[in-house]
Amino acid sequence: MRVLAQLAMVMNLDKCIGCHTCSVTCKQAWTNRAGTEYVWFNNVETRPGQGYPRRYEDQDRWRGGWTLNKRGNLELRTGGRLRRLLGIFASPVQPELADYYEPWTYDYRTLTEAPLGDDFPVARPKSLITGEDTKVTWSANWDDNLGGTSQLGHLDPVVEKVRRESEEKIRFEFERTFMFYLPRICEHCLNPSCMASCPSGAIYKRSEDGIVLVDQDRCRGWRQCVTGCPYKKIYFNHRSGKAEKCTFCYPRVEVGLPTVCSETCVGRLRYLGLFLYDADAVTAAASTPDPQDLYEAQLDLMLDPSDPAVVAAARADGIPDDWIDAARRSPVYALAKTYRVALPLHPEYRTMPMVWYVPPLSPVVDLLSSQGHDAEDRATLFGAIEALRIPVEYLAELFTAGRTSTVTAVLRKLAAMRAYMRDVTLGRDPDPSIPASVGMTEESLYEMYRLMAIAKYDERYVIPTAHAEQAHDLEEIGCALDVEDGPGMYESGPFGEASGRPVPVAVETFHALRQRQTSDAPPGDLHGRVNLLNWDGNGRPEGLFPPPKDAAS
Repeated sequence: MRVLAQLAMVMNLDKCIGCHTCSVTCKQAWTNRAGTEYVWFNNVETRPGQGYPRRYEDQDRWRGGWTLNKRGNLELRTGGRLRRLLGIFASPVQPELADYYEPWTYDYRTLTEAPLGDDFPVARPKSLITGEDTKVTWSANWDDNLGGTSQLGHLDPVVEKVRRESEEKIRFEFERTFMFYLPRICEHCLNPSCMASCPSGAIYKRSEDGIVLVDQDRCRGWRQCVTGCPYKKIYFNHRSGKAEKCTFCYPRVEVGLPTVCSETCVGRLRYLGLFLYDADAVTAAASTPDPQDLYEAQLDLMLDPSDPAVVAAARADGIPDDWIDAARRSPVYALAKTYRVALPLHPEYRTMPMVWYVPPLSPVVDLLSSQGHDAEDRATLFGAIEALRIPVEYLAELFTAGRTSTVTAVLRKLAAMRAYMRDVTLGRDPDPSIPASVGMTEESLYEMYRLMAIAKYDERYVIPTAHAEQAHDLEEIGCALDVEDGPGMYESGPFGEASGRPVPVAVETFHALRQRQTSDAPPGDLHGRVNLLNWDGNGRPEGLFPPPKDAAS
């Protein structure tokens, strides 16, 4: 047994309101550069929906992830080494720009500087790739709130599969039943197919915390990793010719800070934590013959941090005591292994993903409430979960490779927690039969409620820092992609942001970009502008209101 540590994330989908704050802050922090206009390390999808890029889950087309060969061994869906070598100079099995979207801005300068005339000027959309006029037809969140529409629902690969397997008369009923939001980042898998697909060895998994990164100096832009990733969370920077992906905000987590998407999440739905796993057992777990057994195989990889034998093995493998203690307090381990309410996204891809999801119960509750039922009543809620088979099938296709019993068990636990805590909130005697019906005690059910509903900051983010003697130095570490002239980056455009030919920039950023390139003032000097993102809410930030006029004037 070889014990390694892995940083992971859990997202409670019941809390996601689809505000895209996580996407915007991640975009601002990591991909607000030339060549990454279409890149979203974090995006929020409406389900049912096509996802981003379009239909990325259709592995019959994109051939991402792993499969088992005739001998039962793991093999990339793209084929063996010889087959991938023959396609190294041409990799057509990957999304095109149209599957993402052609990034655009608007010609604000024409709008604001047009001479007076009879016609009202229009700010036409301009492509950030070619600089020509373009038509806006698709983007990363184009399907927002459209999950229940029959016009677009059939484009979802999961819907397509469920429709094939369902009876004709009910094949589309579930689309009128529920809709939910699905935030996605890189899964930082235990068995990453992107890393195995890279011909130049530029993608690596850090042994200290399991974060998967791209070495920009070694990347040669083969783009085999884009094909190999079944989640399509690796992007090609057309400006630098390098691959880029979510970094799990490693400069932040190294000093004990949560990722940007977690820090800024409005719904507080993200949990960050550490767990210990047996690295020697990963290949065997990913080779489990039945895809529906992969969830349990992935859980078996997670070692009990309170087991003396595991602790001894972890220490022998160089894991510090403070990291072992963080694994004991990890909310990820608690939600995934202890309470078993968090599920991996598409385990059938055999990459052993490390971003877990608590499936949403709210669509069932909303449906019952709209029909006039008591949605908090245990009998009503449990009955609805059993009766609404189609929504459970959809969730099962996402999180358990189609095994509905696992999803039903999770939803029953969430329903039991809701029904039990209603009695507690209303001052009534709690019913001990409710947690017993889902195999839990009253104490464990309350602890699960506390973690999922009212946990404090340091309980939701249990992030061990790097070695104490290096922590101060790590505070100053920056990513090479943070600056225009870092490794793999080329000379800046007119204002530091042009990717191809000079193209129009938004009027609200035009002067700011010019100021940043030509002024001697520090980059943070915004001349009276207020950064509400960093405001703690106390008092009145400087610059919120214009200064009072001089009384003499």
